[in-house]
Amino acid sequence: MKKTFNLGLCFALLALMMLASCGKKSESSTSTGWKYNDQKWGGFEKTDYEGQATGPNLVLIEGGTFTMGLTDQDVTYEWNNVARRVTVSSFYIDETEVRNIDYQEYLYWTQRVFGETYPEVWRRALPDTLVWREELAFNEPMVENYFRTPDYYQYPVVGISWLQANDYSSWRTDRVNEMILIKRGIIDPNPDQKNENNFNTDAYLVGQYEPSVRKNLPDKRTGGERRVRLEDGILLPAYRLPTEAEWEYAALGLLGNQATTKDELITDRRIYPWDGNTVRYQKRNRKQGKILANFKRSGGDYGGMAGALNDKAFFTAEVVSGWPNDYGLYNMAGNVSEWTLDLYRPMTSADLQDPSNEDLNSYRGNVFMTKKIDPETGAPVVKDSLGRLEYELMDTTTTALRDNYKRPEVYNFLDGDKESEVEYFYGKSTLISDSARVIKGGSWADRAFWLAPGARRFLQQSKSSKSVGFRCAMVRKGAVAGNGDRDGNYFKARQKKQKRRYD
Repeated sequence: MKKTFNLGLCFALLALMMLASCGKKSESSTSTGWKYNDQKWGGFEKTDYEGQATGPNLVLIEGGTFTMGLTDQDVTYEWNNVARRVTVSSFYIDETEVRNIDYQEYLYWTQRVFGETYPEVWRRALPDTLVWREELAFNEPMVENYFRTPDYYQYPVVGISWLQANDYSSWRTDRVNEMILIKRGIIDPNPDQKNENNFNTDAYLVGQYEPSVRKNLPDKRTGGERRVRLEDGILLPAYRLPTEAEWEYAALGLLGNQATTKDELITDRRIYPWDGNTVRYQKRNRKQGKILANFKRSGGDYGGMAGALNDKAFFTAEVVSGWPNDYGLYNMAGNVSEWTLDLYRPMTSADLQDPSNEDLNSYRGNVFMTKKIDPETGAPVVKDSLGRLEYELMDTTTTALRDNYKRPEVYNFLDGDKESEVEYFYGKSTLISDSARVIKGGSWADRAFWLAPGARRFLQQSKSSKSVGFRCAMVRKGAVAGNGDRDGNYFKARQKKQKRRYD
């Protein structure tokens, strides 16, 4: 009886093995019939893609259409933000503003890697702590302590220019991608990187950075190993500043209104990142009446009276304070204003009667670059002394042949060049220049008007302020949603066929 049982068990195991082997049948191209991931058939690789990972501190913002522009009365009478309907693609944005501790980590790495040979790199990255000084205010304690001491680790970094914020974003990209490769067991950590021998994502992808390899990916063409490629989908896209449209869309947080109205809310006009026209918490509980953001309530009132403080912060507050909006983002109103990627212009395409050029992923500031190529080898030229690839403007002889743009620098498109009747004379008739960048969101030093996501101001990209910080963003690749859904609608009559061909 025991032998019979064992024989039956053997047959069952054999059947399971046969089923498993059938399940491992290699996939073939629906176009050519050739097998994927098979060395005998040429080794063309189709990645078993897991989907884009969410980087540290990032929140996925599902894109959509909204009315961009000022929602409240234009009390400044600048008329620099005409309401217009636009669509923003899905993207990621930081849950909080970049903190002092985050920027201290960046400075530490910069000094450790470049400090001995290129100390100017570290000095160029230092925040301007003197932004706290005022002629008729005693702010020296903030000058000395705000950025340096542990008391302010969790507070937003300020005194950072737009240029410095971009440099930080590039550094963060490389450190996050380096950690991804370390966690996957592909490379070893290397805390002794110096000068040009430091991990840079672009340099690694073109073979100009050689890490200490633990175990590379299998090469389906040769049967050996290979380094990670962009096509593997393992490395994340670049961290960067959000565009003005992305920042405003994320700040409004219209996602939360969908459940109550069951509508697309194309014209929903929230004044603040929360419902209602007040800056106080309205529900009848112990939080009723609490201030929802850190801002200047009135002249001389930065935090309320002792024993009954309103926003409980005279300067900045911790980055996770205040009311998080429906995306779970903190301080999209108040605390500090924030840099965006855009070049500032008071005129938009809505003013120019040409909305077609910016109604999807609106952005002004494009400068189209390309990797600098060695004409003899056709490969990127050797990286610079800081370990970075060199980029240059696209050749105008090439862009002139295109239909979608005619030159590489298009930030003045329809505004201040030969195709426009507008010209800005910086220092003569205006403070607007090709270095003016949009800042969004009110700060601890601003009145409630500036808390509206549609409000906008500008600051020269080389300057900084005690009331301006930043947060990073990242493009979302592929499907717009992060719950496994694919782009497009699929209907019952064709689902079976589509699943067989594309899943």
